[in-house]
Amino acid sequence: MMMRRVLLPPCALAAIILGLSRGAPAEQNAARPNVLLILTDDQGYGDLGLHGNPHLRTPNLDALGKSGVRFERFYVNSFCAPTRAALVTGRYPLRCGVWGVTHNKEAMRPSEVTLAEALRGAGYRTACIGKWHNGEQYPYTPPGQGFDEFLGFCNGHTNNYFDAALTRGSQQVETRGFISDVLTDDAIRFIRETKDQPFFCYLSFNAPHSPHQAPDRHYEKFRKQGFDEAVSAFYAMCENIDKNIGRLLATLEEAGRDENTIVLFLTDNGGTAGVKIYNARMRGGKTSVHEGGCRVPLFLRWPARWREPRVIEQIASHIDLYPTLLELCGVEKPDGPPLDGVSLVPLLDGAGADWPERVLFTHNPISRNNGYPGAVRTQRWRLVRTIRGPQGGSSAKPNDDDASPWRLYDMAADPGETQDLSRERPEVVGRLSRLYEAWLDDTAKQGLERFPLPVGHDEENPVTLNAPQAYFEGSLQFDHGPGYAHDWLTDWSDRDSKVWFDLDVVRGGDYELTLRYACPEAPGRAKLRIDAGDEALEVAVPAAAAPAIPLPHRDDRSRRRYVHRDWAELPLGRLPLSPGRRRITIELAPGPELPDLEIKGLTLSRM
Repeated sequence: MMMRRVLLPPCALAAIILGLSRGAPAEQNAARPNVLLILTDDQGYGDLGLHGNPHLRTPNLDALGKSGVRFERFYVNSFCAPTRAALVTGRYPLRCGVWGVTHNKEAMRPSEVTLAEALRGAGYRTACIGKWHNGEQYPYTPPGQGFDEFLGFCNGHTNNYFDAALTRGSQQVETRGFISDVLTDDAIRFIRETKDQPFFCYLSFNAPHSPHQAPDRHYEKFRKQGFDEAVSAFYAMCENIDKNIGRLLATLEEAGRDENTIVLFLTDNGGTAGVKIYNARMRGGKTSVHEGGCRVPLFLRWPARWREPRVIEQIASHIDLYPTLLELCGVEKPDGPPLDGVSLVPLLDGAGADWPERVLFTHNPISRNNGYPGAVRTQRWRLVRTIRGPQGGSSAKPNDDDASPWRLYDMAADPGETQDLSRERPEVVGRLSRLYEAWLDDTAKQGLERFPLPVGHDEENPVTLNAPQAYFEGSLQFDHGPGYAHDWLTDWSDRDSKVWFDLDVVRGGDYELTLRYACPEAPGRAKLRIDAGDEALEVAVPAAAAPAIPLPHRDDRSRRRYVHRDWAELPLGRLPLSPGRRRITIELAPGPELPDLEIKGLTLSRM
């Protein structure tokens, strides 16, 4: 067992309301606290005024941190999807099947029991608003993971932060305004409309993650101070978020619900654009397994229970919020996989003197065969092993054996990780490294796989499969590096190239297929063959443009990286698909023609 467990006594409030269910009387149900869980994307510990940033003004977040309980040593994974999976399950992300941020490696097993499912089973109305990033097709999506309502997007990011096309439930909707304002508006609507039962609102902002887009009124302020375009937009998005959190807190107060609402604020990994300006003297940022990549703010406020503000110095992590919130809400853990996290209620109640020593782990998986980058954190020590290369080694190749030796830092004496003590303290290195290797073997024992893409659910029809979820061979490659959420397949320059999607057909029948694509030049008789095993189609490829749609990017890197296009659609015809694991392959039909083809995705509609 990698972490000491403690039997935590139920709190007094939980004892009063324990056992309430969905069918409980309204007056009993009203005793349960509401939960507003706010997560931001790529905002680091240092990107707050409260933490000493001399350039940012975040008065609402500062007040939230000062008025409640503030965790000073709170840890998450060093990039998006793994943190999110751990947050809603109380389990390390490898156990949930999450081992990346794209190619469906970010999808979380539907068998996981989420915080939303646990609270909904106890009578809560649940909403996920914003970025999900733990699976793109039902039942991997919020509607399949316990959320009554969803407005946002399911993959890693969206290209356009103004008038964005988002998903409500499973249907695309057009919105108006800056995306953080739109998401806040929907959270406010949900809070106001949920009157007869407690609510759980998971508000997951996608800002200040790139692309660097921000409202003028915030952006110009930082440009006038001399910051470059990327930093100005990043800081502008941070200040916009702060204003929106002020709106949320005001809504709770106006509705008379602030006393009995647990408000939590944290971020999903270390910072990005702002790290080079101010990082609270920490080493590393997003993707790094050093302190600056994994340490984030956690503010928790519940006035009905804790009036006096406090700062907690003991280490804690994302896996702990699930059991903590269940205990605070008086909800028993549902049947399901065992948790890795522990309830933080004793710390919240001031019982830190009796808190046991803990060991927390961080791993940046690259492939099935990479055990590093990785790190171990105790109250005093940080043990780190990296792989050389960009992004803290997260861009290393599979089976990369170029790992550094373990390095050891005394975080009490040397919080900036400047002095490696591995030679002076080999016994600590040995003990913690053995714990890490045993933990990694245990958490990854179910294996890492790219889950097949589910089609045929009534809850999502049609289903769109995106290019980063495909497999391919031949000359094909992603247009922008590793194939993040916005990318497409290009350079179809040989006849051996093919693309295929690995499907889990949950309901058989006839499916209409539509290809999203571009083909600036197409020979007159060039054809695609679409093969589903027992049946196949051949379709001529007409020329079709996919012009770029201008976006309000602030910096050149965003302009190059986040290209938004108006993709053409090619009806492919109807194919019968029988239930089970199936593959749909797209390749060139026999013939001399070689179209200049780019593929964005495939849509399947069950008839």
